[in-house]
Amino acid sequence: MIRRFGEVPRQNQRYRMRPGAYAILPRNGRLLLTCQMDPHPDIQLPGGGIDPGESPLPALHREVFEETGWSIAAPKRLGAFRRYTFMPEYDLWAEKLCHIYLARPLRKIGPPAEADHQALWLPPSEAIHQLGNAGDRHFAKLFVSLT
Repeated sequence: MIRRFGEVPRQNQRYRMRPGAYAILPRNGRLLLTCQMDPHPDIQLPGGGIDPGESPLPALHREVFEETGWSIAAPKRLGAFRRYTFMPEYDLWAEKLCHIYLARPLRKIGPPAEADHQALWLPPSEAIHQLGNAGDRHFAKLFVSLT
């Protein structure tokens, strides 16, 4: 069974399955994160939705680049979690199935390609407190416990 974080699903609300791939990205004692500015600032693990017909690893590379401007290497799966949420950017109630990876940031190619996203680097201990959802915080804590 995949652990759920966050709100309990609402009884009378239909949710659309939204699989995604996200990464813990350590480098020089800090984690590469993204801040999605709209509709309000929200610090997240970089990553996002897996498009229809796309596999998780290509989606992870694409999403990290789009949200941070960085390329990555050597992704290794850490686990997964589920959360139920409203996604205002898509006007969608989603059951998010979040696949979490540990990967190495290789190099900055350019600025984030996605509007309203900013890349930021935080020490892991600060990232744990700043990440906007409990599932991301759980995996950041797991990373810290493994290092």
